[in-house]
Amino acid sequence: MSVFYEKFERHAHGEGLKGQSTHYCAGCGHGLAHKYLADAIAELGIQDTTVLVSPVGCSVFAYYYFDTGNTQAAHGRAAAVALGHKMANPEATVISYQGDGDLASIGLAETVAAAQLGAPITVIFINNAIYGMTGGQMAPTTLMGQKTATSPDGRNQFNGMPIKMAELIAQLDGPVYVERVALFSPAERRKAAKAIKKAIQIQKEGRGYAFVEVLAECPTHLKLMPDQSEKWVKENMVPIFPLGVKKDTVGEPWFKLAEPDFDAKHFVKAVGASSDATDRFCKTFATHLNPIDISLKLAGSGGDGAQTAAMLIATAAINEGFDGTHIPAYGPESRGGTSYADVHVAKDEVLNPASPTPDILLAFNAPSLAKFGITVKKGGFILYDSSIAKDVKPMDPSITVVGVPFAEIAAGLGNMVVKNIVALGALQAATGLFPKETFMAAIKQALKDKAKLIPLNEQAFDAGVKAAQEFLAAKKR
Repeated sequence: MSVFYEKFERHAHGEGLKGQSTHYCAGCGHGLAHKYLADAIAELGIQDTTVLVSPVGCSVFAYYYFDTGNTQAAHGRAAAVALGHKMANPEATVISYQGDGDLASIGLAETVAAAQLGAPITVIFINNAIYGMTGGQMAPTTLMGQKTATSPDGRNQFNGMPIKMAELIAQLDGPVYVERVALFSPAERRKAAKAIKKAIQIQKEGRGYAFVEVLAECPTHLKLMPDQSEKWVKENMVPIFPLGVKKDTVGEPWFKLAEPDFDAKHFVKAVGASSDATDRFCKTFATHLNPIDISLKLAGSGGDGAQTAAMLIATAAINEGFDGTHIPAYGPESRGGTSYADVHVAKDEVLNPASPTPDILLAFNAPSLAKFGITVKKGGFILYDSSIAKDVKPMDPSITVVGVPFAEIAAGLGNMVVKNIVALGALQAATGLFPKETFMAAIKQALKDKAKLIPLNEQAFDAGVKAAQEFLAAKKR
């Protein structure tokens, strides 16, 4: 069985000659590298267990050609994705196939970190000294004096020297095999095929991380014919990027990682959650706020308790059998900086956890009210701390705006920390998102190790309910 698909659907839906051709330019080195990779997979009998990771770059469409497992990685992140695959399925043969702009520039940190870790993945690095796919910009491997779209006068000292990835990777402790090969002659091609196969064999045997750098031709951006491109690689690239084995310390197999256990009970234990059933108090989903998915944004200064309140809302939703999500966003300061959270409560499933246009805004300070108040949907709710935000500008008349002095009430109770619980009480009274019992169940869960604080929190919640009810009643007069 061929490792390549019989037809390449990317071109003309696989019909005619285009159904048998790749998207690579004539004379491009990727075609040969693909052939040697496919040959090695076939010879080693690992087609059914191979996962090929191809990120952004000329190799972006490899999944149209290789009849293996395939993952498309974000630009530069192939090494990280490959490690994820290997850890999740240790028996898989995971191959990260990357170009020079991707691996040596955008993905340099991931490349080095994965190599130093030393886990058995195979990295095939195509070095054609250019950003081939995106317009011929200068790459980390572009030669001194080489003209590109972003170095029209030739790479100079201000651009830095070309980076030698094989040598860099070889000096790390993690990798066991590093070699640089080329494609400009039959002899070099045989060496390239042999190196690629060896790098995969090393992984198959669990011996460690292997890296093969392939000097490849890019006739399009060199503006040369294929045979002239081969000569250019030999005469210009090889002196800067010497061929040969840079490291070969293959020892005994060591990678015997057990397959992960995805049983839910282990996850529950790991996150410190409980699998015990919780009481439910909601008779129905709060469809008056949104038929299927209620979005909230909670915002204030660092230390206002917005994140804790957001987590309590998400917990309450889950306790009631709904779907709940909480996405936090923090400023750099632990106190005083901007802090907000996007929360969703969905009847069935949250499809997008972000809340750019929330149904409900809970604002703990004036800047948050000014920034996010204008984003609230028509017919929505805005609750704000009226002890801090005094100058409230008119909102859309369809939006219910409720001012409750969260901070003043909390201070009156003797503990400013509970102003977020006051806010949740106000939220319950103003919106009817959940019954009081639902909120209190989540609060009691959060305070299971601090039970003496439960009465204070219940008092704060009730105070928030009362204040919101009084505010709304006064507005009706």
